Amino acid sequence: MNNEYLLNTIELDCPICNKVHPVEVRKRLTQGLVKGEVVEYDEVYYLCPLCDEEDNEFVPAGIMDNNLLKARDSYRKNKGLLTSEEIAKIRDFYGLSQSDFSAILGWGEVTVTRYESKSIQDETYDNIMKMTYENPMFALESLDKHKDRFTADKYWKIRKNIADKVEQVGRQYLKIQEIKSLYINYQKESEYNGYKKLDIDKLASVIGYYSNFINDLYKVKLMKLLWYTDALFYKRYKKSMTGLVYKHMPLGALPVAYDEILFLKTVNIAEEMIYNDIAYKIVPNKDVNISDFTLEELNVLETVACFFKDFTSKEIIDYMHKEKAYLETEPYQIIPYGLASCLNDLK
Repeated sequence: MNNEYLLNTIELDCPICNKVHPVEVRKRLTQGLVKGEVVEYDEVYYLCPLCDEEDNEFVPAGIMDNNLLKARDSYRKNKGLLTSEEIAKIRDFYGLSQSDFSAILGWGEVTVTRYESKSIQDETYDNIMKMTYENPMFALESLDKHKDRFTADKYWKIRKNIADKVEQVGRQYLKIQEIKSLYINYQKESEYNGYKKLDIDKLASVIGYYSNFINDLYKVKLMKLLWYTDALFYKRYKKSMTGLVYKHMPLGALPVAYDEILFLKTVNIAEEMIYNDIAYKIVPNKDVNISDFTLEELNVLETVACFFKDFTSKEIIDYMHKEKAYLETEPYQIIPYGLASCLNDLK
């Protein structure tokens, strides 16, 4: 696989040959050392196409700073910490400046600025920022606790923004807590969860992906698509994509917390009457971003979506009933991921 890419060309005074000419802006996968650990990240560099010598690359100061930030963010991902971009998204969620976000949490004025530019937060600070995003009530309580750090006008403006989020996502937060409680016995990586702890954000992105790329997507079909997604990813990489746990149910594999996951932020539900029964149709959500996925994940999602896109709910149920993973599992028991190795071809 080619790990180097040409991004574009720009004309500048090249420090390699001391001439003004078009210089290639390139990107490559490279390694760096952060806190004593080797990490992989995408490095941007400039290349002089007029110089035949090996030393024909250079990195301007601003680009170098961004490369270092990417290396630190790679380290953060490996440690399960928020990246600099994710911290900025939390601020944007509430409409906060870096200094205002720091003030709400009772931190030094430039603490968040450092986390978004050069410093790596410890786990305690990271958990506080995550809680601020996941639970708007926590953000509101933190603001009230540190209101003396704001002018009256700014305090009430920020408070209104946060209060609006409490109203918008409060129910969703409670549902996420329900999901987590239902997975309390699956915290340890095992064959039941595909050797991956439940990743609710990834699950939300997967559902969002299918809602955008599959027409007439109903609840029953979605649940089967989730199982095929995790099973195929496990078959290829020995790890599930979402960490969902599935049970053998009459209509096929069904994830634990199947009702609760429909309240995730990427899920829009439209109720329809079909033969006097209510059907739950999953409709597209504009917030889904395919950059949330790795190339390996996107390949699995595309494979599953293309194969099953024209299946009705009944057809995908019948197809699943022929899977070895379903046939060799007792009714109402957990379907072990190990059986995914015998998954029928999706071609």
